[in-house]
Amino acid sequence: MSPKTFKGGIHPGDFKNLTEKKPVVPAKPPAVAVIPLSQHIGAPCKPLVAVGDEVKMGQKIGDSDASISAPVHASVSGKVIKIGTCKSNQGHLVNAVFIENDFQDTWHESVKPNPDWEQLPAEAIPKIVREAGVVGMGGAAFPCHYKLVPPDKIEFVVVNGAECEPYLTCDHRLMLERPEDLIVGVKLVMKAVNARKGLIGIEDNKPDAIEAVRKAAANDPDIEVHALPTKYPQGSGKQLVSVLTGRETPSGCQSTTVGCLVQNVGTCVAVADAVRFGLPSIERIVTITGAGVKEPKNMLVRVGTPLTQVIEECGGFTDDLRKLIMGGPMMGPTMSGPEDIPIVKGTCGILCLTEQEVQLDEIGPCIKCGKCVEVCPMGLMPLFLASAVEQRLYDIAETYHAVDCIDCGCCTYICPAKRPLNQWIGMAKNEIKAKQRRAAAAK
Repeated sequence: MSPKTFKGGIHPGDFKNLTEKKPVVPAKPPAVAVIPLSQHIGAPCKPLVAVGDEVKMGQKIGDSDASISAPVHASVSGKVIKIGTCKSNQGHLVNAVFIENDFQDTWHESVKPNPDWEQLPAEAIPKIVREAGVVGMGGAAFPCHYKLVPPDKIEFVVVNGAECEPYLTCDHRLMLERPEDLIVGVKLVMKAVNARKGLIGIEDNKPDAIEAVRKAAANDPDIEVHALPTKYPQGSGKQLVSVLTGRETPSGCQSTTVGCLVQNVGTCVAVADAVRFGLPSIERIVTITGAGVKEPKNMLVRVGTPLTQVIEECGGFTDDLRKLIMGGPMMGPTMSGPEDIPIVKGTCGILCLTEQEVQLDEIGPCIKCGKCVEVCPMGLMPLFLASAVEQRLYDIAETYHAVDCIDCGCCTYICPAKRPLNQWIGMAKNEIKAKQRRAAAAK
Protein backbone atom coordinates (compact mmCIF):
# COMPACT_ATOMS: atom_id res chain seq x y z
CA MET A 1 0.00 0.00 0.00
CA SER A 2 1.74 3.17 -1.15
CA PRO A 3 0.99 6.27 0.94
CA LYS A 4 -0.46 9.24 -0.91
CA THR A 5 -1.33 12.69 0.24
CA PHE A 6 -4.69 14.21 1.11
CA LYS A 7 -6.54 17.13 -0.40
CA GLY A 8 -5.79 20.57 0.99
CA GLY A 9 -3.59 21.19 4.00
CA ILE A 10 -0.82 23.68 4.67
CA HIS A 11 2.91 23.79 5.33
CA PRO A 12 3.54 26.00 8.37
CA GLY A 13 7.03 26.23 9.82
CA ASP A 14 7.51 23.34 12.22
CA PHE A 15 9.74 25.03 14.88
CA LYS A 16 10.53 21.60 16.30
CA ASN A 17 14.28 22.24 16.48
CA LEU A 18 13.84 23.72 19.97
CA THR A 19 13.14 20.31 21.55
CA GLU A 20 13.30 17.49 18.98
CA LYS A 21 16.82 16.45 20.05
CA LYS A 22 16.12 16.75 23.78
CA PRO A 23 15.45 13.46 25.62
CA VAL A 24 12.51 13.27 28.00
CA VAL A 25 13.39 14.26 31.57
CA PRO A 26 11.19 13.67 34.65
CA ALA A 27 9.52 16.68 36.22
CA LYS A 28 9.49 17.03 39.99
CA PRO A 29 6.32 15.70 41.64
CA PRO A 30 4.03 18.49 42.88
CA ALA A 31 3.74 19.40 46.56
CA VAL A 32 -0.03 19.44 46.04
CA ALA A 33 -1.46 17.46 43.14
CA VAL A 34 -4.68 18.95 41.76
CA ILE A 35 -6.51 16.11 39.98
CA PRO A 36 -9.46 17.35 37.87
CA LEU A 37 -12.41 14.95 37.86
CA SER A 38 -13.00 15.68 34.19
CA GLN A 39 -9.96 15.06 32.00
CA HIS A 40 -11.77 13.54 29.07
CA ILE A 41 -14.63 13.85 26.61
CA GLY A 42 -17.78 12.59 28.28
CA ALA A 43 -19.30 12.57 31.75
CA PRO A 44 -17.16 13.93 34.60
CA CYS A 45 -16.23 11.64 37.47
CA LYS A 46 -17.58 11.77 41.00
CA PRO A 47 -15.05 11.69 43.83
CA LEU A 48 -14.47 8.34 45.54
CA VAL A 49 -12.51 9.93 48.40
CA ALA A 50 -13.19 12.50 51.10
CA VAL A 51 -11.17 15.25 52.74
CA GLY A 52 -8.79 13.70 55.26
CA ASP A 53 -8.43 10.38 53.43
CA GLU A 54 -4.96 8.95 52.93
CA VAL A 55 -4.43 7.86 49.32
CA LYS A 56 -1.72 5.97 47.48
CA MET A 57 -0.21 6.56 44.07
CA GLY A 58 -2.29 4.94 41.33
CA GLN A 59 -5.39 4.69 43.54
CA LYS A 60 -8.68 5.39 41.77
CA ILE A 61 -10.10 8.58 43.29
CA GLY A 62 -12.91 9.39 40.83
CA ASP A 63 -15.24 7.44 38.53
CA SER A 64 -18.54 7.59 36.68
CA ASP A 65 -21.22 5.10 35.64
CA ALA A 66 -21.51 6.74 32.20
CA SER A 67 -20.36 4.70 29.22
CA ILE A 68 -18.33 7.61 27.84
CA SER A 69 -16.10 8.59 30.74
CA ALA A 70 -12.79 7.56 32.29
CA PRO A 71 -11.75 7.21 35.93
CA VAL A 72 -9.01 9.36 37.45
CA HIS A 73 -6.24 8.26 39.79
CA ALA A 74 -3.92 9.78 42.37
CA SER A 75 -0.58 10.74 40.85
CA VAL A 76 1.06 11.00 44.29
CA SER A 77 0.62 9.39 47.69
CA GLY A 78 -0.53 11.55 50.57
CA LYS A 79 -3.64 13.13 52.12
CA VAL A 80 -6.74 14.59 50.47
CA ILE A 81 -6.83 18.17 51.74
CA LYS A 82 -9.63 19.57 49.58
CA ILE A 83 -12.35 18.68 47.12
CA GLY A 84 -13.15 21.84 45.25
CA THR A 85 -12.71 23.46 41.87
CA CYS A 86 -9.79 24.44 39.69
CA LYS A 87 -9.51 26.21 36.36
CA SER A 88 -9.17 24.03 33.26
CA ASN A 89 -7.11 24.90 30.19
CA GLN A 90 -10.39 25.90 28.53
CA GLY A 91 -10.85 28.59 31.18
CA HIS A 92 -13.84 27.15 33.04
CA LEU A 93 -14.02 25.71 36.54
CA VAL A 94 -14.04 21.93 37.03
CA ASN A 95 -14.27 19.81 40.16
CA ALA A 96 -10.97 18.46 41.44
CA VAL A 97 -9.35 16.47 44.23
CA PHE A 98 -6.40 18.18 45.96
CA ILE A 99 -3.79 15.79 47.39
CA GLU A 100 -0.97 16.90 49.67
CA ASN A 101 2.08 14.91 48.61
CA ASP A 102 3.92 12.91 51.30
CA PHE A 103 6.78 12.34 48.77
CA GLN A 104 6.84 8.62 49.57
CA ASP A 105 5.45 7.53 46.18
CA THR A 106 3.70 4.59 47.85
CA TRP A 107 1.91 2.60 45.17
CA HIS A 108 -1.63 1.35 45.65
CA GLU A 109 -1.94 -2.42 45.90
CA SER A 110 -4.10 -2.52 42.74
CA VAL A 111 -1.08 -1.46 40.66
CA LYS A 112 0.79 -4.66 39.88
CA PRO A 113 2.22 -6.41 36.82
CA ASN A 114 0.22 -9.01 34.93
CA PRO A 115 2.63 -11.87 34.05
CA ASP A 116 -0.04 -13.53 31.89
CA TRP A 117 -0.90 -10.46 29.81
CA GLU A 118 -0.11 -12.18 26.50
CA GLN A 119 -2.76 -14.84 27.22
CA LEU A 120 -5.53 -12.34 27.97
CA PRO A 121 -8.70 -12.74 25.90
CA ALA A 122 -9.51 -9.82 23.61
CA GLU A 123 -12.57 -8.81 25.64
CA ALA A 124 -10.45 -8.30 28.78
CA ILE A 125 -8.32 -5.55 27.22
CA PRO A 126 -11.00 -2.79 27.10
CA LYS A 127 -11.89 -3.50 30.74
CA ILE A 128 -8.28 -3.12 31.88
CA VAL A 129 -7.86 0.02 29.77
CA ARG A 130 -10.98 1.54 31.30
CA GLU A 131 -9.86 0.85 34.87
CA ALA A 132 -6.54 2.50 34.04
CA GLY A 133 -8.34 5.64 32.86
CA VAL A 134 -6.59 5.69 29.47
CA VAL A 135 -7.79 8.44 27.13
CA GLY A 136 -6.60 9.75 23.78
CA MET A 137 -3.15 11.18 24.48
CA GLY A 138 -3.01 13.26 21.31
CA GLY A 139 -5.09 15.96 22.95
CA ALA A 140 -8.69 14.92 22.22
CA ALA A 141 -8.84 12.80 25.42
CA PHE A 142 -11.64 10.51 24.22
CA PRO A 143 -11.97 7.49 26.55
CA CYS A 144 -9.89 4.74 24.95
CA HIS A 145 -11.89 1.76 26.23
CA TYR A 146 -15.00 2.97 24.39
CA LYS A 147 -13.12 2.95 21.09
CA LEU A 148 -11.91 -0.59 21.76
CA VAL A 149 -15.49 -1.89 21.54
CA PRO A 150 -16.43 -0.38 18.16
CA PRO A 151 -19.87 -0.82 16.55
CA ASP A 152 -18.30 -1.80 13.23
CA LYS A 153 -15.95 -4.54 12.07
CA ILE A 154 -12.39 -3.20 12.19
CA GLU A 155 -9.83 -4.20 9.57
CA PHE A 156 -7.09 -1.64 10.21
CA VAL A 157 -5.73 -0.04 13.37
CA VAL A 158 -4.34 3.28 12.10
CA VAL A 159 -1.75 4.77 14.46
CA ASN A 160 -1.02 8.48 14.45
CA GLY A 161 2.70 9.18 14.80
CA ALA A 162 2.56 12.19 12.49
CA GLU A 163 2.71 14.87 15.20
CA CYS A 164 1.96 17.46 12.53
CA GLU A 165 1.38 20.43 14.88
CA PRO A 166 4.29 22.89 14.87
CA TYR A 167 6.54 23.04 17.98
CA LEU A 168 5.35 19.75 19.58
CA THR A 169 7.85 16.89 19.92
CA CYS A 170 6.40 14.72 22.73
CA ASP A 171 5.27 11.96 20.34
CA HIS A 172 8.57 12.15 18.45
CA ARG A 173 10.54 11.53 21.63
CA LEU A 174 8.16 8.77 22.72
CA MET A 175 8.71 6.92 19.44
CA LEU A 176 12.49 7.30 19.81
CA GLU A 177 12.67 6.29 23.45
CA ARG A 178 9.93 3.63 23.70
CA PRO A 179 9.43 2.11 20.22
CA GLU A 180 9.13 -1.47 21.50
CA ASP A 181 6.41 -0.45 23.96
CA LEU A 182 4.59 1.29 21.12
CA ILE A 183 4.53 -1.91 19.07
CA VAL A 184 3.22 -3.88 22.06
CA GLY A 185 0.43 -1.32 22.48
CA VAL A 186 -0.48 -1.47 18.79
CA LYS A 187 -0.68 -5.28 18.96
CA LEU A 188 -2.92 -5.10 22.03
CA VAL A 189 -5.27 -2.64 20.32
CA MET A 190 -5.33 -4.88 17.23
CA LYS A 191 -6.15 -7.88 19.39
CA ALA A 192 -8.93 -6.02 21.21
CA VAL A 193 -10.74 -5.11 17.96
CA ASN A 194 -9.65 -8.17 15.93
CA ALA A 195 -7.91 -6.07 13.27
CA ARG A 196 -5.77 -7.77 10.64
CA LYS A 197 -3.31 -4.89 10.11
CA GLY A 198 -1.69 -2.11 12.10
CA LEU A 199 -0.62 0.91 10.06
CA ILE A 200 1.67 3.46 11.74
CA GLY A 201 2.01 6.81 9.97
CA ILE A 202 5.00 9.05 10.77
CA GLU A 203 5.83 12.27 8.94
CA ASP A 204 9.10 12.19 7.00
CA ASN A 205 10.54 15.07 9.02
CA LYS A 206 11.19 12.46 11.76
CA PRO A 207 13.51 9.97 10.01
CA ASP A 208 15.05 8.80 13.29
CA ALA A 209 11.60 7.92 14.68
CA ILE A 210 10.68 6.11 11.47
CA GLU A 211 13.88 4.04 11.71
CA ALA A 212 13.35 3.26 15.42
CA VAL A 213 9.74 2.16 15.02
CA ARG A 214 10.48 0.13 11.88
CA LYS A 215 13.24 -1.69 13.75
CA ALA A 216 10.88 -2.42 16.66
CA ALA A 217 8.21 -3.73 14.24
CA ALA A 218 10.61 -5.76 12.11
CA ASN A 219 9.37 -9.13 13.41
CA ASP A 220 5.69 -8.26 13.16
CA PRO A 221 4.49 -8.71 9.56
CA ASP A 222 1.00 -7.46 10.48
CA ILE A 223 2.35 -4.01 11.41
CA GLU A 224 3.51 -1.55 8.74
CA VAL A 225 5.34 1.72 9.33
CA HIS A 226 4.79 4.38 6.65
CA ALA A 227 6.78 7.56 6.09
CA LEU A 228 4.29 10.28 5.18
CA PRO A 229 4.83 13.63 3.45
CA THR A 230 5.11 16.43 5.99
CA LYS A 231 1.89 18.41 5.73
CA TYR A 232 -0.59 19.74 8.27
CA PRO A 233 -3.06 18.24 9.37
CA GLN A 234 -1.52 14.89 8.49
CA GLY A 235 -2.39 13.52 11.94
CA SER A 236 -6.13 14.13 11.67
CA GLY A 237 -7.93 10.79 11.83
CA LYS A 238 -9.89 10.96 8.60
CA GLN A 239 -6.90 12.29 6.65
CA LEU A 240 -4.62 9.60 8.08
CA VAL A 241 -7.13 6.89 7.18
CA SER A 242 -7.39 8.25 3.64
CA VAL A 243 -3.62 8.40 3.19
CA LEU A 244 -2.84 4.96 4.66
CA THR A 245 -5.80 2.92 3.40
CA GLY A 246 -7.33 4.90 0.52
CA ARG A 247 -10.69 4.77 2.28
CA GLU A 248 -12.78 7.95 2.54
CA THR A 249 -14.92 8.44 5.64
CA PRO A 250 -18.46 9.58 4.68
CA SER A 251 -19.81 12.91 5.95
CA GLY A 252 -21.13 12.66 9.49
CA CYS A 253 -19.46 9.29 10.11
CA GLN A 254 -16.49 8.05 12.09
CA SER A 255 -13.54 6.17 10.65
CA THR A 256 -14.86 2.93 12.14
CA THR A 257 -17.56 3.10 9.46
CA VAL A 258 -14.89 2.24 6.89
CA GLY A 259 -13.24 -0.41 9.06
CA CYS A 260 -10.50 1.74 10.61
CA LEU A 261 -9.76 2.52 14.26
CA VAL A 262 -7.44 5.48 14.84
CA GLN A 263 -5.19 5.75 17.91
CA ASN A 264 -2.35 8.06 18.87
CA VAL A 265 1.11 6.62 19.59
CA GLY A 266 0.95 7.88 23.18
CA THR A 267 -2.39 6.15 23.68
CA CYS A 268 -0.96 2.86 22.42
CA VAL A 269 1.94 3.08 24.89
CA ALA A 270 -0.53 3.86 27.70
CA VAL A 271 -2.51 0.74 26.72
CA ALA A 272 0.68 -1.33 26.89
CA ASP A 273 1.52 0.06 30.34
CA ALA A 274 -1.99 -0.62 31.64
CA VAL A 275 -2.25 -4.19 30.35
CA ARG A 276 1.27 -5.35 31.21
CA PHE A 277 1.99 -3.47 34.42
CA GLY A 278 -1.40 -2.30 35.71
CA LEU A 279 -0.26 1.32 35.45
CA PRO A 280 -3.04 3.91 35.39
CA SER A 281 -2.70 7.17 33.43
CA ILE A 282 -1.07 9.41 36.02
CA GLU A 283 1.74 10.95 33.96
CA ARG A 284 2.53 11.92 30.39
CA ILE A 285 5.21 13.51 28.21
CA VAL A 286 4.71 17.26 27.72
CA THR A 287 6.65 19.54 25.36
CA ILE A 288 7.38 22.93 26.94
CA THR A 289 8.61 25.15 24.14
CA GLY A 290 8.63 28.48 22.33
CA ALA A 291 10.88 31.51 22.56
CA GLY A 292 8.89 32.64 25.61
CA VAL A 293 10.41 30.01 27.92
CA LYS A 294 14.10 30.04 28.82
CA GLU A 295 14.87 26.30 28.59
CA PRO A 296 12.52 24.39 26.27
CA LYS A 297 12.21 20.72 27.28
CA ASN A 298 10.33 17.47 26.86
CA MET A 299 9.24 16.41 30.35
CA LEU A 300 7.49 13.44 31.91
CA VAL A 301 4.96 15.25 34.10
CA ARG A 302 2.55 13.82 36.64
CA VAL A 303 -1.12 14.65 36.23
CA GLY A 304 -2.09 17.40 38.63
CA THR A 305 1.23 19.26 38.50
CA PRO A 306 0.68 23.04 38.32
CA LEU A 307 1.67 24.62 35.03
CA THR A 308 3.72 27.26 36.87
CA GLN A 309 5.88 24.58 38.49
CA VAL A 310 6.64 23.01 35.12
CA ILE A 311 7.61 26.40 33.70
CA GLU A 312 9.90 27.05 36.69
CA GLU A 313 11.74 23.81 35.92
CA CYS A 314 12.30 25.17 32.42
CA GLY A 315 13.98 28.31 33.74
CA GLY A 316 10.83 30.44 33.78
CA PHE A 317 9.27 32.72 31.18
CA THR A 318 11.23 35.29 29.21
CA ASP A 319 10.43 38.96 29.76
CA ASP A 320 8.72 39.29 26.38
CA LEU A 321 6.20 36.44 26.81
CA ARG A 322 3.05 37.45 24.95
CA LYS A 323 0.88 34.35 24.51
CA LEU A 324 0.44 31.02 26.28
CA ILE A 325 -1.16 28.04 24.52
CA MET A 326 -1.98 24.65 26.02
CA GLY A 327 -1.07 22.33 23.14
CA GLY A 328 0.00 23.25 19.64
CA PRO A 329 -0.45 26.62 17.91
CA MET A 330 -3.04 25.38 15.40
CA MET A 331 -5.57 23.70 17.69
CA GLY A 332 -4.52 24.41 21.28
CA PRO A 333 -6.60 26.79 23.42
CA THR A 334 -5.05 30.12 24.37
CA MET A 335 -4.83 30.64 28.13
CA SER A 336 -5.58 33.91 29.87
CA GLY A 337 -2.23 33.90 31.67
CA PRO A 338 0.39 31.83 33.52
CA GLU A 339 -1.99 30.50 36.13
CA ASP A 340 -1.85 27.32 38.23
CA ILE A 341 -3.74 25.23 35.72
CA PRO A 342 -2.94 21.55 36.35
CA ILE A 343 -1.39 19.29 33.75
CA VAL A 344 -3.95 16.67 32.66
CA LYS A 345 -3.93 13.51 30.56
CA GLY A 346 -4.54 15.43 27.34
CA THR A 347 -1.82 18.06 27.86
CA CYS A 348 0.65 17.41 25.05
CA GLY A 349 2.40 20.77 25.14
CA ILE A 350 2.79 24.21 26.69
CA LEU A 351 3.60 26.77 24.02
CA CYS A 352 5.12 30.05 25.18
CA LEU A 353 5.20 32.70 22.45
CA THR A 354 6.90 36.08 22.45
CA GLU A 355 5.81 39.36 20.91
CA GLN A 356 7.93 38.55 17.84
CA GLU A 357 6.10 35.22 17.37
CA VAL A 358 2.58 36.61 17.76
CA GLN A 359 1.00 38.69 15.03
CA LEU A 360 -1.95 40.84 16.05
CA ASP A 361 -3.56 41.87 12.78
CA GLU A 362 -6.88 43.59 12.29
CA ILE A 363 -9.66 41.50 10.79
CA GLY A 364 -10.49 42.60 7.26
CA PRO A 365 -13.37 41.86 4.88
CA CYS A 366 -13.40 38.63 2.88
CA ILE A 367 -11.86 39.25 -0.56
CA LYS A 368 -13.25 35.98 -2.02
CA CYS A 369 -9.75 34.72 -2.86
CA GLY A 370 -10.78 31.10 -2.22
CA LYS A 371 -7.56 30.17 -0.39
CA CYS A 372 -9.55 28.80 2.56
CA VAL A 373 -11.39 26.46 0.19
CA GLU A 374 -8.13 25.28 -1.37
CA VAL A 375 -6.55 24.29 1.95
CA CYS A 376 -9.58 22.81 3.75
CA PRO A 377 -8.76 19.09 4.15
CA MET A 378 -12.46 18.27 4.52
CA GLY A 379 -13.49 19.92 1.25
CA LEU A 380 -15.65 22.54 2.97
CA MET A 381 -16.22 26.17 1.96
CA PRO A 382 -15.11 28.16 5.01
CA LEU A 383 -15.83 31.57 3.49
CA PHE A 384 -19.52 30.73 3.04
CA LEU A 385 -19.71 29.08 6.45
CA ALA A 386 -18.20 32.16 8.11
CA SER A 387 -20.57 34.46 6.22
CA ALA A 388 -23.56 32.45 7.47
CA VAL A 389 -22.28 32.62 11.06
CA GLU A 390 -21.74 36.39 10.86
CA GLN A 391 -25.43 36.65 10.00
CA ARG A 392 -26.37 34.00 12.57
CA LEU A 393 -27.81 31.82 9.82
CA TYR A 394 -26.91 28.55 11.50
CA ASP A 395 -29.35 26.50 9.44
CA ILE A 396 -27.48 27.56 6.32
CA ALA A 397 -24.18 26.73 8.00
CA GLU A 398 -25.57 23.26 8.67
CA THR A 399 -26.35 22.78 4.97
CA TYR A 400 -22.72 23.65 4.26
CA HIS A 401 -21.68 20.72 6.54
CA ALA A 402 -20.25 22.81 9.37
CA VAL A 403 -20.26 19.76 11.66
CA ASP A 404 -17.71 18.05 9.39
CA CYS A 405 -15.11 20.69 10.30
CA ILE A 406 -12.17 19.08 12.15
CA ASP A 407 -11.03 22.36 13.77
CA CYS A 408 -7.59 22.16 12.17
CA GLY A 409 -7.39 25.92 11.63
CA CYS A 410 -5.96 25.76 8.10
CA CYS A 411 -8.52 28.30 6.89
CA THR A 412 -7.64 30.85 9.58
CA TYR A 413 -3.91 30.33 8.96
CA ILE A 414 -4.13 30.97 5.22
CA CYS A 415 -6.67 33.84 5.21
CA PRO A 416 -5.00 37.07 3.97
CA ALA A 417 -7.72 39.11 5.67
CA LYS A 418 -6.89 37.45 9.03
CA ARG A 419 -10.49 36.42 9.56
CA PRO A 420 -11.04 33.96 12.45
CA LEU A 421 -12.78 31.45 10.21
CA ASN A 422 -12.12 28.43 12.41
CA GLN A 423 -13.57 30.12 15.48
CA TRP A 424 -16.69 31.18 13.59
CA ILE A 425 -17.22 27.69 12.22
CA GLY A 426 -16.80 26.38 15.76
CA MET A 427 -19.64 28.67 16.85
CA ALA A 428 -21.83 27.18 14.13
CA LYS A 429 -20.98 23.64 15.24
CA ASN A 430 -21.93 24.45 18.82
CA GLU A 431 -25.26 25.97 17.76
CA ILE A 432 -26.09 23.06 15.47
CA LYS A 433 -25.28 20.47 18.15
CA ALA A 434 -27.31 22.40 20.73
CA LYS A 435 -30.28 22.41 18.35
CA GLN A 436 -29.91 18.66 17.83
CA ARG A 437 -29.85 18.09 21.61
CA ARG A 438 -32.98 20.17 22.05
CA ALA A 439 -34.71 18.22 19.29
CA ALA A 440 -33.71 14.91 20.89
CA ALA A 441 -34.92 16.04 24.31
CA ALA A 442 -38.28 17.08 22.87
CA LYS A 443 -38.99 13.60 21.51
